[in-house]
Amino acid sequence: MTLLRTNIAHVSSPQQQRLQRSWYWYDWAAASYVVVTAAVLFAPYLTSIANKQACPGQPTDQACDHNLDVLGIGVAPGSLVPYVLTVSTVISAVVLVFIGAAVDRSQHPLRYLAGFTYAGAAAAAAMVAISGTDWQLGVILAIAANLCLGAALIVYSAIMVRITPPDDRDYVSARGWAYGYLGGGSLLAATLVLLVTHDVVGLDKAGAVRVAFLVAGVWWALFAIIPLRGLRALSRLERPAPRDRVGGFRQLRTTFASLQHYPQTKRFLLGYLFYNDGMQTVIAAASLYGNKQLGFSESELVITILLVQFVAFFGAVAFGRLAGRHGAQRMIYSSLFIWTAVVCAACALPERNLVLWLLVAAAIGVVLGGSQSLSRSLYSGLIPAGRESEYFSLYQAMERGTSWLGTLVFGLVFQWFRDYRYSIVALVVFFGVGAILLRGVRVRDGILDAGNTPPRVV
Repeated sequence: MTLLRTNIAHVSSPQQQRLQRSWYWYDWAAASYVVVTAAVLFAPYLTSIANKQACPGQPTDQACDHNLDVLGIGVAPGSLVPYVLTVSTVISAVVLVFIGAAVDRSQHPLRYLAGFTYAGAAAAAAMVAISGTDWQLGVILAIAANLCLGAALIVYSAIMVRITPPDDRDYVSARGWAYGYLGGGSLLAATLVLLVTHDVVGLDKAGAVRVAFLVAGVWWALFAIIPLRGLRALSRLERPAPRDRVGGFRQLRTTFASLQHYPQTKRFLLGYLFYNDGMQTVIAAASLYGNKQLGFSESELVITILLVQFVAFFGAVAFGRLAGRHGAQRMIYSSLFIWTAVVCAACALPERNLVLWLLVAAAIGVVLGGSQSLSRSLYSGLIPAGRESEYFSLYQAMERGTSWLGTLVFGLVFQWFRDYRYSIVALVVFFGVGAILLRGVRVRDGILDAGNTPPRVV
């Protein structure tokens, strides 16, 4: 924890630093669902249940050649989870904009954060009930949990803007991600013990996975108490007066129309849509790819993500410091080249070669935390004051675990070729297009256009 205790030595006031220390803990709390459930266990578990429904009597670890009937549409069981993520994000893209605008008008954002947190944690914990061939329940709970997580992270990210001066945001954002990697990694280590020793406690492998779902939801709810209590002083900070109420689709139209006044913000969001979709699809599909394509067990996948978590902790801290010297845009741009190399290497991996698989995972960890945390802090300077939640709702619709274009492509490519190698290599396009668009963003001009103060290093 030494890295986390290093003094910021920037411009945050003592009151702001106290609020930031409480704020970090929300990443620790929510990481339980993001890492243990969404990134590791849910995809292979639900895919096995879908395989059992579509191909009864066939081992669930084998690819199924039959389709599920989903609202009259034939869906390959191996494409179900990517399609679920796609649907949840399409819903989020509309709903979260309304939520963001409502939060901006509210003088009590913590009430929203608490409500979304406990609704999402309840859906995450309820995944303990998914069993047999009940893939429909899994779909419903995943959409609910992802939607609530996205809504909570809108409020969470907007709070960072209110409690952190521009010069400190790269470091504070990276620090929050670092807490998340430690929290998620800690629970993931305990999950690994459960998966390895499930026989000792009288559980089969499926039962151990379901217990892990329950624990992840409870973890999210319990540790969220720390930021919810610690941020109660937030209402005493100065804040622009709330805007007049605008509801329904008029709000959605107003938000998108206002982007025309901020061309650099719009360009960044478009670039972020592409490269973040690539990153999020890699994260969401990694366990599916490792389990169904390369033949790794759930325990080996947990070890993999555990490695990613702890490497990403150091990567997030390192990228946050490097951004202070070279600027967030340059560091994100550099990370996209590494992401491209990682995807190509993953496509060429031989089956059951755990050493090479772990090397690729470590490379992901190096750039994962930095690219995510710096994207959040860079974007925070490109949005107009008083509309943080509204604009972060656009951002969050493309954020972790809720990307839609990448998961759609991943699922479609598998539907066509029944081979995840083709699906994974198709993601290179997202990193390439995202890098081109990001390079064209004039960050300093965008910050000034939004009426904000640029940091010392852009």
